[in-house]
Amino acid sequence: MSRAFSDLTFTEHVKAAQSLYGSREANTGFELTEATHSLLTFREVEFIAARDSFYQATVGDNGWPYVQHRGGPTGFLKVLSADTIGYADFRGNVQYISVGNLMGNERVSLIMMDYANRRRLKIWGRARIAHEVDEPELIAQLEIASYRAPVERGIIIQVDAWDWNCPKHITPRYSGAEIEALRAENAALKAQLAARPS
Repeated sequence: MSRAFSDLTFTEHVKAAQSLYGSREANTGFELTEATHSLLTFREVEFIAARDSFYQATVGDNGWPYVQHRGGPTGFLKVLSADTIGYADFRGNVQYISVGNLMGNERVSLIMMDYANRRRLKIWGRARIAHEVDEPELIAQLEIASYRAPVERGIIIQVDAWDWNCPKHITPRYSGAEIEALRAENAALKAQLAARPS
């Protein structure tokens, strides 16, 4: 954890809950650390580039949170700089709940999962909506030539904090491509064993 993370999330109610359940003292250290973790390092950049989906939370005018799964080809969420990420917002169910929420409240939170390796990265930031008519170069940077889904806009997120989460309760799950890679590795190992002299 980092100070940027605790600055955003350790509200007075959270601190009260930590006190009530006995973890306040253990969590105080995160508020004193010098590691701000507001800039992405190579580890986060590499992890983000390997994702083909994430979960995004926004907040509506009425205060209710809204969580949506966002997906696309691997690497569709792009690191634009050490403190900025963005993605092409592909046409979906046209309810525009996330986009509408962002029009009223720029705060956004992402959770990115690597189920196979039981890793999870959380990002907090402030999002803005970019349209091709105003920022064609930026939208072109977010597009993926081999993926032909219509891009309606870009979502650009200024990263305020990030944190790696504990893997304890992440159940390993595998994509079709990961399963095929495991099968190929298994077949290669069987072939090596079969080729050994007895």
